Amino acid sequence: MTKHELKTSMRRLASVMFTVALIVTSGLASIAMAQETEPAVKKPAKRSISSGRDPFKKYEPSRATVRNSREESSIPTIQERITNYKAQKVAAMNARMPAPKPTTALLLNEIQVIGISRSPRGYAAIVEATPIKLTYVIYPGEPFFDGQLVAIEDNRLVFRRETVFTDGRRERSVEYKSLRQPTPVNSMNVAAPNPSVANAKP
Repeated sequence: MTKHELKTSMRRLASVMFTVALIVTSGLASIAMAQETEPAVKKPAKRSISSGRDPFKKYEPSRATVRNSREESSIPTIQERITNYKAQKVAAMNARMPAPKPTTALLLNEIQVIGISRSPRGYAAIVEATPIKLTYVIYPGEPFFDGQLVAIEDNRLVFRRETVFTDGRRERSVEYKSLRQPTPVNSMNVAAPNPSVANAKP
């Protein structure tokens, strides 16, 4: 093969390779353009899980079943309270501490106001414990089983009542007790105020 023929063959080969490269390049370009112009495939929308609630209805929180906790705690009988008071008194004496007042064993609705007087300590009230028929002289701050004496006025006593419910909550309220109206029977039983009566035992 002469030099002229070799050069001619090389030129033809180069021309063929160039043509092939051009065809391949144009094919790739057309594929890329087709991919760009092809609409994007939509992904399937997520299915929403219905909660069963009407979307147009105003939201209302679910009403949980609430146990009735407004019930008051049971109150021990007067004998149980007196027994507990005596045990507390013995424990206080053994510990050389002040003994609790006898009124701590009484409920507010178990007393009647039979007199109000002025003493060196200020106003004092004479009350009768109706279940045990004992009389006590009390002063503001006197504790009771379900409350406390707050103040003594000219013709009535002011108490703070404390109600305990079964769920442990405590509710405080103000309660007034007026002087007991005298009758032919109880007017004969009203004695003059005697501070020593305050130490009477239930």
